[in-house]
Amino acid sequence: MNVIMAGVGGQGIILASDILTEVAMRHGYDVKKSEIHGMAQRGGSVMSHVRFSKQVFSPIIPRGECDILLSFEELETARYLEFLKPGAWIVINRYRLPPPTVSIGKEEYPDVEGIVREKTQRFMFVEADNIALSLGNRRVLNSVLLGVLSTLLEPDVATWEECIAVKLPEKVRDINIQAFRKGRETK
Repeated sequence: MNVIMAGVGGQGIILASDILTEVAMRHGYDVKKSEIHGMAQRGGSVMSHVRFSKQVFSPIIPRGECDILLSFEELETARYLEFLKPGAWIVINRYRLPPPTVSIGKEEYPDVEGIVREKTQRFMFVEADNIALSLGNRRVLNSVLLGVLSTLLEPDVATWEECIAVKLPEKVRDINIQAFRKGRETK
């Protein structure tokens, strides 16, 4: 299984990929992970590859072999479409961080949904930011998206929740598990 998580700095992508890695290891898979942080603290691009199977030799997902793209920001989705294999799933958070050229009015924000539709019909948009805000903390949007992701993978809910609990400080565990459950309800 090859999963790419993509978004911008501050969205919890690295933590989300750490949780997915832990879940896969607890299910007996060999797991490899790689991440790239581009100006992450300033809203720059962040991407993580997570690969798990009986045996994995490389942490980098080759172009055309990604099973699931979990996108935390709409435009970041378009950057990684070439990694998808036929029949891959895309989960897209309905969040836009306009690039500078859009912010100053030189360009318009691209039609990401149109771009995605040209590639696949297996995608879903998720209001993860709004779900997180409804729980009182926007920072749990990564747990919302992990909840959605969990519906596309084998590991059981209990393992996911245990891994969230292990990876997070006690003071934010409950809200993250709530966010994960809300994500699982999202279709």
